[in-house]
Amino acid sequence: MNKQIAEKADLFLTGLQGRYEDGKDFFLFIQIDFSSGNKVYSLKVERTGELLSYHFMGNSYQTDFEAFRIFLKKQIPEFDEMDLNYAERGRNIYIRADQKTVVSETKDQSENPLTPPGIAVMGDREYYIKPDKAGALLSEIGILGKNGKVKNDKIRKYNQIDHFIELADPMLRRLCANKKSLRIIDCGCGKSYLSFALNFYMKEVLGKNCYFTGLDYNSGVIAESRRIAEELHYSNMKFIETDIGAYEPDAQYDMLLTLHACDTATDKALSFALKYKIPGIICVPCCHKELNAQYHMDGFENILKYGILKARIADSLTDGLRAMYLEGHGYDVSMLEYISPIDTPKNLMIKAIRTSGRKEEILKRYRKICESLGADLSIGK
Repeated sequence: MNKQIAEKADLFLTGLQGRYEDGKDFFLFIQIDFSSGNKVYSLKVERTGELLSYHFMGNSYQTDFEAFRIFLKKQIPEFDEMDLNYAERGRNIYIRADQKTVVSETKDQSENPLTPPGIAVMGDREYYIKPDKAGALLSEIGILGKNGKVKNDKIRKYNQIDHFIELADPMLRRLCANKKSLRIIDCGCGKSYLSFALNFYMKEVLGKNCYFTGLDYNSGVIAESRRIAEELHYSNMKFIETDIGAYEPDAQYDMLLTLHACDTATDKALSFALKYKIPGIICVPCCHKELNAQYHMDGFENILKYGILKARIADSLTDGLRAMYLEGHGYDVSMLEYISPIDTPKNLMIKAIRTSGRKEEILKRYRKICESLGADLSIGK
């Protein structure tokens, strides 16, 4: 190849440099094959911290992308052909150069002929997280067995994860309609399975860049979440051992998740969303002890003397007041059944998206209801 071909190839490489610098957390590797006659000289580039590492013809290099691009430009005239594969999560970009021309092609990884054949999915349901595309993810979180099929004892869990993505999808699309990327915070993240699934869906399926922060005070689940992220090469995720009340965000978040955070931990998460004006909220509450210990309803003493009934009413009142408080702060709120009550009675999902400013009349009614119940709830503090 001549210097003119090298100059043309460098234009494509400059584009790759910009892509890398904008989304290095999604970069996987670069594979290059140089051909000269019947000989092929291969070069693989991987990210090590903030630098690129590669070995070629007995020499080792660690450079930034610009230095790597200049290195390639110098190598191209020494060979007859170059085949380059730039791999990032969800996409491959191919650049081929020979004596006559330089061409580029982009393929989603689902279209890549090297992708393994599809794996059958149970029933007729159209799944959002398909095992044949998300095999690495589903294996790492224990859903797939070594045979590549969903484990019998994990079918229900798989359905729950996929149904969560189905319910989150409209909000995700709405939030990212006019944004290049989304930032999502998972409060009380546990082992972060749903965040991992959302991460895959946003990047590999929707093609949107995304960044996740998981918070939990349990050091064990934070360590496990970090391990899984490293195994999956999900560099766009960070996990912090902390209480939500002690966390000071270093960026503006677009969505908050809080799933089965016990009692007032849910209210701490919702208050965090309000304080930092997070546009989207998905909340699946857990136990509701706070109101149950406080409230009374005049005239209903003969009913509330039964503890189980008082607790169930407290559950509904708590979530209703949470929804009302969010509405008072400009959110459009919906409630739905997340999973079957057979799996857990704590199956209510609250979805909220901010559409306006404060509504003082709703907040006034909220305070009046709390006063009538004798309640002083954490979310209102």
